[in-house]
Amino acid sequence: MGETIELRSGEFAARVATEGAALQALTWRGKDLVWTYTGAPTAFQGQVLAPWPNRIGGGRYRFEGNEYRLDVNDPATGSAIHGLVHDRDWTPVRVSEQVAELHLDLRAEAGYPFPLALDVTYRLDGDGLTVTTAARGTGGSPAPFGLGFHPYLDLGEPVRDLAARGELTVSAPVAAHLPADADLLPVGDPVPVQGTDLDLRPPGRGLGDTVLDTAFVIGGRDADGRAWTHVDGPHHRISVWCDETFGYLQLFSSDTLTGADHRAHLAVEPMTCPPNAFATGTGLIVLEPGATTRHVFGITAAAPR
Repeated sequence: MGETIELRSGEFAARVATEGAALQALTWRGKDLVWTYTGAPTAFQGQVLAPWPNRIGGGRYRFEGNEYRLDVNDPATGSAIHGLVHDRDWTPVRVSEQVAELHLDLRAEAGYPFPLALDVTYRLDGDGLTVTTAARGTGGSPAPFGLGFHPYLDLGEPVRDLAARGELTVSAPVAAHLPADADLLPVGDPVPVQGTDLDLRPPGRGLGDTVLDTAFVIGGRDADGRAWTHVDGPHHRISVWCDETFGYLQLFSSDTLTGADHRAHLAVEPMTCPPNAFATGTGLIVLEPGATTRHVFGITAAAPR
């Protein structure tokens, strides 16, 4: 099961697992900001999603004229989901009270014969958690690559009914949503959210009975190029931001998960590419041999507004 690394800075504390380089816990003033776990994660909570986020239909894709087949690990949709690194043992290369840097050499394997060197750095400071990822192609040919993260924001006490969840509000920088088929694979062109029930941009939108397992194209960003998603509750505001390398956002309201408290979590997943990007090529990063790609996202909290 690997080991865990404890981080602390001011009012923030975090716990990182070496298995999967995953975020097991994040708190502010003693309150959970993310769905905390020990042992095995549920529904990919806190996981690094690489070398692809989300899903690949049928586990099949073509790259530079060759067809590849990945193991299908989501039988319900017949997809290869969330990459290859969430159950790997990462090596800590730098650990301090505020920083945990972990490394993984992903070797060539059936279905993905493209070796990579991956580094994920978790850093806590007075502004919260910053997560920086670097991926470098270490093989002799180009490699297809995508990255995502799977933090579930903790919405407070277990939310078992829609009325209680209606006390929470969400605001997300979404410009368009990706229509999907029954297997959650994108079909057709992105659809602008303006004037639809999926327009989550206005602040103060009640989460309530909104059911989400939806991929969005990110729209608005601040002056630093960051796109912000905010969830406001009675105790605090939780915010997830991502830099300009993340062009897509998956929001999952946990309605399809089982368990008494499943409604108390909202997954906010920054992604560099949309679902099925290995098959469609949309948003796909192609890493040339020796080239490196770098991506940054973070989570913070503040007093209720």
